[in-house]
Amino acid sequence: MIDLFSIGDFSRVTHLSVKALRHYHDVGLLEPATVDPATGYRSYSVAQVPTAQVIRRLRDLDMPLDQVRAVLDASSAGDVAERDRVILVHLALMEQQLEQTQSAVSSLRTLLEGSQPSLTVEYRSVEPARALAVRDRVPWDDVEAWLSEAFGVLHKALVRGSAAPGEPDGALYSSEFFEMHTGEVVAFVPVVGTISEVGAAKLIELPGAHLAVTMHHGPFDDLDQTYAALGSFVAERAIGVEGPIRERYVVTADDRTDPSDLRTEVGWPVSGNR
Repeated sequence: MIDLFSIGDFSRVTHLSVKALRHYHDVGLLEPATVDPATGYRSYSVAQVPTAQVIRRLRDLDMPLDQVRAVLDASSAGDVAERDRVILVHLALMEQQLEQTQSAVSSLRTLLEGSQPSLTVEYRSVEPARALAVRDRVPWDDVEAWLSEAFGVLHKALVRGSAAPGEPDGALYSSEFFEMHTGEVVAFVPVVGTISEVGAAKLIELPGAHLAVTMHHGPFDDLDQTYAALGSFVAERAIGVEGPIRERYVVTADDRTDPSDLRTEVGWPVSGNR
């Protein structure tokens, strides 16, 4: 004889709410052992307790339901390697999110303490220059991943000696990108000599510009503080003009492992008559 729990008793045994158990039934994640055809009452078997416990712990780790299902399916099939792969991918994502949270907390603490980034600004006139570039309309939250992919395409397209010596990778950000949190971004690598376009990597002429330039030290999570300081510097002098913000990635994550070592140069378009 199979020992069955009512849904209420199963909830108490597994610490999963009745609402959650009904939802997991509806989406096919945890089917009851039996459902009374007359009343619709759900009953669960003792053998289902370990599965329910696994589900609860994975959900406590914010694992999406489709990934929970993948873990359960792999376990049922005896595919330990696939089960562990799905779990490890999710744990890596959680570690990344934890790093982002810690960075945000540190940044907020700095703001609340009233600390301001040191600001050294120089004026620079940039001549038009050839570059290999990838451009697209990019959502705000996707820009870091998009940049990583775009620079991967650009570096793959470059041949030996085609990158301009000493010139770091860079990007142009349209006003729309900041105002609408979706807009054109151009990732570029300055080039010299003859070079062919490859796929999405196109030859362009970077526009000349007069810029107020400063260097951001640290991860992208704190980049808004440098933008605020530089933008205020420009506004106080009433020298700002329309045009894309220009970033140059002087020291990247590929160069250093410590996020505090990252260096991003920010160029704000300004009037040539200062």
